[in-house]
Amino acid sequence: MTNDWIIDVLMDLRLFAEQNGLATLADHLDDTVLVAASELAARDGTAKGGSLNHAHQLRGTYSTVAASDSA
Repeated sequence: MTNDWIIDVLMDLRLFAEQNGLATLADHLDDTVLVAASELAARDGTAKGGSLNHAHQLRGTYSTVAASDSA
């Protein structure tokens, strides 16, 4: 779980893209977050743990932030 910072960075980039009308980039970054989390989890031997859960939690948090910023 020490490498979860990369998920945070990718989610920050995704939020920026979404808030600035870069929808395609935001979609690709969303996919990238899941790929990164899956690879970190697989490498760490925790396919259902740490990084993947962290990514899913952040997706929910960032979706709420993006929705409230666009309202």
